[in-house]
Amino acid sequence: MTDSLTIFREKFRQQKPEPGTPMSVDGPNFILEDETRVTPICGIDEAGRGPLAGPVVAAAVVLDRADFPEGLNDSKKLSEARREELYEELISRAEVGVGLADVAEIDKLNILQATLLAMSRAYGALPGTTKFALIDGIHAPKIACPTACVKGGDGKSLSIAAASIVAKVTRDRFMRALALDYPQYAWDQNKGYGSAQHLTALRTHGPTPHHRTTFAPVRALL
Repeated sequence: MTDSLTIFREKFRQQKPEPGTPMSVDGPNFILEDETRVTPICGIDEAGRGPLAGPVVAAAVVLDRADFPEGLNDSKKLSEARREELYEELISRAEVGVGLADVAEIDKLNILQATLLAMSRAYGALPGTTKFALIDGIHAPKIACPTACVKGGDGKSLSIAAASIVAKVTRDRFMRALALDYPQYAWDQNKGYGSAQHLTALRTHGPTPHHRTTFAPVRALL
């Protein structure tokens, strides 16, 4: 098992599959899951590394290969309405764990370490145990199972794509709720990202407790 996991990690770290390895060009599938040769397996992804405000949110998802929603894809390639539909289906048909790191943790740890913390919390929130985890990106959290990082994994692995949808919808809902108390920043629209409207409001009204003080546009106003 150790040798096969080492080969698996190296292959997808470099993103250079061996000759003859089938890779889909039509969107995410279960090829990477099958490469692990173990079950159950989860996909882990995050949402919210780049915004100036709000937490970073991660999700871990274990799909039922016999019962999962059609149309799973990288959350960025789906409309908001479609993400919401798939989110509801995933919550009812898959094993899902969600974790977040708040603004204080982002400012204390840095965004990368806060993201890994959110991922580990998401994994810990899964209702069951897994034998392997596919992680979107190039950094893996410390969790209680072997992992493999997959660059652009939300467009390759159905498990990671599912996690990307859950993380994105969860965070978007969180920011829409915050927007009720801070309407001038239009977080219901920009979700905390540095849009022109958000930056103008930031210069006019100053940072809130939900802004990331270590991010340059916010730090410059302190």
